[in-house]
Amino acid sequence: MAPDHEPDDDLEPDEVEDDPDFEEDGGDQTEVTIEVRGLSLYTHHGVSAAEREVGQRLVLDIRLEVGDCDATVTDMVEDTVDYGEVCNTVSLVAQQRSYKTLERLCSAVADRLLDEYSADEVWVKAAKPEPPIPLSVDEVSVEVWRQRGGGDDED
Repeated sequence: MAPDHEPDDDLEPDEVEDDPDFEEDGGDQTEVTIEVRGLSLYTHHGVSAAEREVGQRLVLDIRLEVGDCDATVTDMVEDTVDYGEVCNTVSLVAQQRSYKTLERLCSAVADRLLDEYSADEVWVKAAKPEPPIPLSVDEVSVEVWRQRGGGDDED
């Protein structure tokens, strides 16, 4: 059902709560997903010493489930997850040390994203477009999904 009138798009962020159409608790909620696709990084990950020494290009896809996000109303970057910062964080994690498996790399990236950003869930995919195998493939990839408070790391 459509609202009686459209919200005033000209409101300043600090005036949003005074808007009669702004419902902080209740009403329809907007779930926000932030996605980065095709982040290409030169890294040094792999099982063989040669892969770790010479390095190779990896392509990463990232998805963060932010949930209810104030930026849908305030239009302020401070009220959401800045995807530019996410890319920088992923780049740092992927390039600051070498892992043998993509599983471990994806887990390290996912854990850092959950630690640093207000996301309920994160999904990380790392792909090797030119894997060191003697067969023709488009790519090999690994995906890891983490949920805040999921307890995946309990031992």
